Amino acid sequence: MQKVNIKFKDVEQVRQFVNTIDKFDANFDLGSGKKVVDAKSILGVMALDLSGPLCLRYHSDDKEIEERIAPFVYMEA
Repeated sequence: MQKVNIKFKDVEQVRQFVNTIDKFDANFDLGSGKKVVDAKSILGVMALDLSGPLCLRYHSDDKEIEERIAPFVYMEA
């Protein structure tokens, strides 16, 4: 299982993220605390509190996923 923190700047970035991961044959969960949604569901992602970083979990060793989601990854300063 892979785990990274994701943060969105705006709604357009949410749309780009969902479109990006939808191309992969893997399960993606996104959330924080007890609220976790299917990250391939734009409605599910929009229902989350997008003001802070969210935890993305997925089961895949495909390195292309890491490359494609890199613009959305949140690294604490």
